[in-house]
Amino acid sequence: MTMTQAKHDIKDINLADQGKNQIEWAFKDMPVLKQIQERFIKEQPFAGLKLSACVHVTKETAALCVVMKAGGADAVLVASNPLSTQDDVAAALVKHYGIPTFAIAGESEDTYKAHIEEALNHAPDIIIDDGCDIVSTIYAKHPEIAEKIIGSTEETTTGIQRLQALEAEGKLKFPAVGVNTSLTKHLYDNRYGTGQSAMDGIIRASNILIAGKTFVISGYGWCGKGCAMRAKALGANVIVCEIDPLKALEAAMEGYRVMPIAKAAKEGDIFLTITGNKHVIDIEHLLQMKNGAMVANAGHFNYEVNIPDLAAHASEIKKIRPTLEEYKLDNGKSVYVLAEGRLVNLVSAEGHPASVMDMSFANQALGIEFLVKNKGQLENKLYTLPHEVDVNIAKIKLDSMGLEIDTLTAEQEEYLKTWDI
Repeated sequence: MTMTQAKHDIKDINLADQGKNQIEWAFKDMPVLKQIQERFIKEQPFAGLKLSACVHVTKETAALCVVMKAGGADAVLVASNPLSTQDDVAAALVKHYGIPTFAIAGESEDTYKAHIEEALNHAPDIIIDDGCDIVSTIYAKHPEIAEKIIGSTEETTTGIQRLQALEAEGKLKFPAVGVNTSLTKHLYDNRYGTGQSAMDGIIRASNILIAGKTFVISGYGWCGKGCAMRAKALGANVIVCEIDPLKALEAAMEGYRVMPIAKAAKEGDIFLTITGNKHVIDIEHLLQMKNGAMVANAGHFNYEVNIPDLAAHASEIKKIRPTLEEYKLDNGKSVYVLAEGRLVNLVSAEGHPASVMDMSFANQALGIEFLVKNKGQLENKLYTLPHEVDVNIAKIKLDSMGLEIDTLTAEQEEYLKTWDI
């Protein structure tokens, strides 16, 4: 039986059947999350609780919301990015899963903000955030809501940086779990998920050959490492720009060229920012680029490339392909911008594969469970899930892949405990 009663603001409810197929396809590759769902159905850890989730509305995040509802949560979903929504998935959540959803691909900034307000109108007890959008809005506009909240989980490095800033200023009003600090999140999702999906987005947007190109990556965190690895594997000459001496040294040891963006700007054919910071590629860098250079971003917000100042220098902005625009500049050159400077892997492609999001969203689900089980016992600070949770997720994932590993013998365990050898 379908459920059309759920509140919503979506593109087209008639896309629901197609979206349901997409969600079911994702679930086939998410064995860890399915195992958690089976337990949640029995235990109902979120019964009577309201959940507001602000994430990219994709088939994988839909699977997470379905699991949370199965655990008893009264869930509402809104988009964390105006361009990343998969409209068929949004329709399926409303019609087939009865989850109120507010997300439209290409929605205006005003609509995007109105949808965040819908998440807050739900009066959440628990929050799943991606980029700290809900939490930031609470602190900026609705501080009274914070009193009711048990806690929040945060998916991204960018969001964790915001939570860290709130904690440092003593302004964090409820506990939060930084999912990105879990090993089974950032070591796999950030490196392999972003590495593949960012390249997928760039190729879908432009259909260019990567081999032989000079590929500039700004930021060599786990996401940057994954992107550099994939670009190199496709035959690119990779340049890394960094502010951290340790990360820059690591990039050099991996065989990449390392230099400041001011120098790399003159050499690159393709640029990808992935730092979480503002104006990493600024107007002076954009104006120095080769004629025909391409610029993309895989960081959470569209601030990393200074698109407004680029537009100010453009005599014409021409749409070449669905997510590729040519900026014809007053210096006679053209720069091509992918996905409007937003997340290229989600706007131009479909985001991370389900198999890697399986581990990330297992951390999200277990993070919310951790907050609920420990209600009233946690400080208002940022937490990382216990190490044993990471280990258990990895074990389940290995089992699903049909892989076995060694175990220590009693003699080996004893040997590792003693200093007298």
